Amino acid sequence: MLAWLLGGATAYAAEVALDVGHSLTDTGAISARGRGEYHFNRALAPVVQQALEARGITVRPINYDGRATSLSSRPEAACGADLFLSLHHDSVPAYELSPWVWQGRRLDYCDKYAGFSVHVSRRNPEPAISGRCASAIGASMRLAGFVPTRHHFPKHPWADEENAVHWHDNLVVLHRTTLPAVLFEAGVIKHREEELQLADPERMARMADAIATGVAACLYAMPR
Repeated sequence: MLAWLLGGATAYAAEVALDVGHSLTDTGAISARGRGEYHFNRALAPVVQQALEARGITVRPINYDGRATSLSSRPEAACGADLFLSLHHDSVPAYELSPWVWQGRRLDYCDKYAGFSVHVSRRNPEPAISGRCASAIGASMRLAGFVPTRHHFPKHPWADEENAVHWHDNLVVLHRTTLPAVLFEAGVIKHREEELQLADPERMARMADAIATGVAACLYAMPR
């Protein structure tokens, strides 16, 4: 945590370790039009960073270059921050996919599911704080007009159904940490319409503002 002087009193700036999910060599899910998930995550990260910094939150970039060597290296690099926030874009199970051809490429899609979701782990050393921050992000997203997806349930039980928060206990980036951790799924890139929306700069800015509002509401309410 970093301190600064504000109005003559000492305040504390929360620090968020902001992780870009996946990598250049493992791009994650492939969108309906053939774009790797990593590239969606990487595009969203600086927009979220700007929104966080506008609220006085220090950001520690993790894996912005896409060269993270392992999943465990990411939370290790976040040690000492107040929150580890991993940015992702969602897919669906293989059995839900249908084939189609886009610009001569044989790809697959699923227009059945769309929307954001938030994930935390009961194996995290700070599950209560992780859950509180995840719920704050989900609530802020809903207030901003974003609609959650429900397709992760029942495989991943609800931690907070109203705010689209799931228990996802065995994700390495959530439980191999020394600090609260949240994984945010921005939307379903297998959904052909939502894929296009997720790349829209104006929509990305609205989403980043909602994420940052939720993070700030959580972290600035934490005891120091």
